[in-house]
Amino acid sequence: MSTFAIVLLAAAVLLLAGAEWSRVAQIGDARKQRLRARRKSRLRLVDKHPDHDDDFARSVERDLAALPTIDEHETKRNR
Repeated sequence: MSTFAIVLLAAAVLLLAGAEWSRVAQIGDARKQRLRARRKSRLRLVDKHPDHDDDFARSVERDLAALPTIDEHETKRNR
């Protein structure tokens, strides 16, 4: 095969790929949408229980109350 024939063949392949690119991209997008729908179908909604929210709020308040504090006026006097 001559160099000219190889260049023409490569150009034809590139032209065909460019012409069909939108169709190939649509197929890829459809596949991504199916995979996303499959992943979403496995998700489940967790009901909120008011008792758990109260427990969490109480634990946060307890942790905040246990944190050490510094008096700003006292630190300014020590400088």
